[in-house]
Amino acid sequence: MADNEPRPDLPSYTDSMLTWVSGRGRILIVVHDNPDPDSLASAMALRHLFAVRLNREAVIAFSGMIGRSENLAMAKLLQIPLTPFPLIDLKAFQVICLLDTQPGTGNNSLPADVRADIVIDHHPMRETSASCRWADIRPNYGTTATILYEYLKVQGVSLGTKLATALFYAIKSETQDLGREATRPDRDAYLVLFPLANKTLLNGITRPDLPREYFIALHSALEHASLYGKVLVASLEEVQFPEVVSELADLLVRLEGTEAVLCLGHYSNELILSIRTSSEAINAGELIQKLVAGIGTAGGHGMMAGGKIDNVPQSRVGELEAVLTRRFLSELDVSEESLALIP
Repeated sequence: MADNEPRPDLPSYTDSMLTWVSGRGRILIVVHDNPDPDSLASAMALRHLFAVRLNREAVIAFSGMIGRSENLAMAKLLQIPLTPFPLIDLKAFQVICLLDTQPGTGNNSLPADVRADIVIDHHPMRETSASCRWADIRPNYGTTATILYEYLKVQGVSLGTKLATALFYAIKSETQDLGREATRPDRDAYLVLFPLANKTLLNGITRPDLPREYFIALHSALEHASLYGKVLVASLEEVQFPEVVSELADLLVRLEGTEAVLCLGHYSNELILSIRTSSEAINAGELIQKLVAGIGTAGGHGMMAGGKIDNVPQSRVGELEAVLTRRFLSELDVSEESLALIP
């Protein structure tokens, strides 16, 4: 079986997983911190699967915040039930699921001593996931939402308009309309889901009003962006919500002639970093691991990756940004002098 093909044992695998879950108590679904559309849609789909097949209601928990306007609109318009992780009593749940993240990645709030029972993700496999009872890790899929769509499909579970809209938007945004790291399963799901999605809701999600803070961050990124040949490094300084760092990395990588972008922003005592690349010769996930080695946590895959460094006071931001920039340029073998994006 090719790595980007649906697993042939999926009907029996999902049957066994549901049987196992049915014999246990309450279900908790944990998504990664500051959840994006892929994690939100995946959680919505898994919750729907448990509700239809087992008549069980799962709780979706997240940490951090949802600050990006599109993500806020998605959660609100699609009425995704979300519970802040600090309000969760883990002892009250007998089944714990991790979606679009894995144990020990540093981007979810599940304590290290709490074992995840079900892990579903499209990022590279972590050693910690191997010990989980049900681990479905498919790094050659473009989205986790595609995997959950296949779960619903093989289980014969119908999709309501809001769930179809959520799954479609997750694939649309994560793969940039199938143009970034999409494989055949992603394309198949995208084409099936598009006619089922509510176009009015989609419009509300994709074109929300943008807060003033977004434009402040954009101004800072442009003002503090430096070009090193085909590589760009931008500091957003203080940001009002962490997702804006990756949002502006997505924008800046579109600069003509640019192959790789590193965006940095300081939020709530954390230094947030995001890498985007337009070159298939650069693996963003591997690159970002080298940048934060010994000082932070990170994850990602081919063309996009993110990470953070904890416990960073304002006084150390400049120092750490310089370290990360040096590592970034060194790993990419860049020797060009810096040039301000906006003179």
